[in-house]
Amino acid sequence: MKTRIISAAVAIVIAVLILALAHTWVFNLAIAAIAVGALYELFKAVGLVKFRPECCACFAFAAVDCLLPMVYKHGFFTFFNVKLYGFIFVAAMLLMYLKNHSEYAYSVPFTMIGMTLLVTYSMSTLIKLISMFPDCGRFAVVLTLAGAWLADSGAYFAGTFFGKHKLCPVISPKKTVEGLIGGTVCNGVLLLMIAAIYSVINKGVEVHLFAIFIAGMFCSLVGLVGDLSASVIKRQTQIKDYGNIMPGHGGIMDRFDSVLLVAPFMFYLFSQGALVTLG
Repeated sequence: MKTRIISAAVAIVIAVLILALAHTWVFNLAIAAIAVGALYELFKAVGLVKFRPECCACFAFAAVDCLLPMVYKHGFFTFFNVKLYGFIFVAAMLLMYLKNHSEYAYSVPFTMIGMTLLVTYSMSTLIKLISMFPDCGRFAVVLTLAGAWLADSGAYFAGTFFGKHKLCPVISPKKTVEGLIGGTVCNGVLLLMIAAIYSVINKGVEVHLFAIFIAGMFCSLVGLVGDLSASVIKRQTQIKDYGNIMPGHGGIMDRFDSVLLVAPFMFYLFSQGALVTLG
């Protein structure tokens, strides 16, 4: 527990520093590192890191997609958009498959492409939240990450005190139906509290508190899908954690599995004006 607390404290300090520099290249670089790290852990878990050229292409796509928005801000290189470098990435993966088709099955390139597009798309929505909402981008990112992570705390306590019915014993033996209900409600309440505090501090943004409460509960359910999907991969590949970059917490994927679905979900709600209205 001591190790977990120390790791969490260090991670929070780093996260605060990165958020403070959200409108600089530091934020994009941090998200790029997270995306590349998550892909590496996924590829390692399913035995794909041995395909080095393909891995490099996947890592390059993730990094480019996260870093180019900083270039676009200055009006440079705008022709090199995701439609172009996305095409180059997929074409490169298929050309390598054609060259090496006798060495590996079709599942290799298409699994790598699918994982890369999922992780990159999800992580890039955090960058879009900052760029699209300069007045409340930090708040949007904090609320999104809180929506992905805080449900676990509520689920843990609810499951500990009231848990009787197993939710999915094969995939995640410790999860209970009672824990899910407690985590869902807790997530909504905690996001509501964060939003209420922000609305008092920042008068220039109209925060839709009830909508955020509902969104928080949905985040718990959406995040659970990502969490359980990542758990299935760990069980099928017989690993405990994806990595050990955070002692006591595991790897990047262990922390960001729920973010993979929550981030696009919250980005959609913010982009539609469902959660905030700028004054």
